[in-house]
Amino acid sequence: MMADSKAIGLCICLAFAVIATAITCVYARHESRKQFSLLQQLIVQRDALEVDWGRLQIEQSTWSTHSRVERLARRKMRMRNPSPEEIVVVHQ
Repeated sequence: MMADSKAIGLCICLAFAVIATAITCVYARHESRKQFSLLQQLIVQRDALEVDWGRLQIEQSTWSTHSRVERLARRKMRMRNPSPEEIVVVHQ
């Protein structure tokens, strides 16, 4: 009789352990799917940011071309090349 109660107690403990393991597996799978979905969203966001970065680099190179800088310097700041009379050579 004592062995039967121990066996029943052991079966109940094992049943709880199996149920707990099953619940843990389901929860882990759910979390894994959530994290994968988040990863996919972040990859899409990264790709969009890389496209923006490339566009901004092209825009920066366009705005900083020598001809554009020289044109703006002449027009807005009234800069000009010095005449030969204005050039002074300094020797050490």
